[in-house]
Amino acid sequence: MLIRTAALTDIGKVREENEDRYLCDDKTRLYAVADGIGGLAGGAQAAQETVTQLSALASTLPADGDWDFQALVQTINERVFALGKVIDATFGIGTTLIVVRLTGQRLHLAHVGDSSCFLMRDGALQKLTVDHTVENEMRARHGHGAAVFLNPRTRNALTRCVGQPNGPEVDVIIRQLRAGDRILLCTDGVTRFMQENELSVFLANAASPEDGLKKIIALASDRGGLDNATGVLIFVDSI
Repeated sequence: MLIRTAALTDIGKVREENEDRYLCDDKTRLYAVADGIGGLAGGAQAAQETVTQLSALASTLPADGDWDFQALVQTINERVFALGKVIDATFGIGTTLIVVRLTGQRLHLAHVGDSSCFLMRDGALQKLTVDHTVENEMRARHGHGAAVFLNPRTRNALTRCVGQPNGPEVDVIIRQLRAGDRILLCTDGVTRFMQENELSVFLANAASPEDGLKKIIALASDRGGLDNATGVLIFVDSI
């Protein structure tokens, strides 16, 4: 498999600290973004500890074969939770996490929170992840026949994160890859300020991962720069 990758983060124009982190490891073909929860103390520390632990734990796992992503994320959660007890014993710390591993012509994805993973294939863009927010959880309950009330002030609040007391449920997805696939991991500092059809145009027209990612992050910043914006972009050139 031949791939090209790029990673980029931008603090934006409002925040005093960048609480996003990313991992772009072409040697192990492991990629991630983490967005520290800004409403809690230690958002940056949560995101940094998450990618640090991910990299360290991944180095102990077999290079070939499948990984138990549920167990991997649970271990990371325990360590971030422990750090949170030191930083803020009352409220703790937390972060989102998107992890992608490319192996055996397949994409393995693990997801907690509201960062996103998109797959562009044959000119069509698909969002592989579902945001773990109050609004989406309420929609799911309503779909099963439950009567729900959605408070507009909390509709985007997270229902899962890395660092919570009880290990979060982890969404794990496996997809077969094809030559020409383009994979974008990004924080909500990108998705809150861009429509999916705009992302589709950037990804389709990008001459390289660096070119596409720079334009995506720049547009998110130009639209107010209200949040940190981070992405990892992967081009699958051949299988």
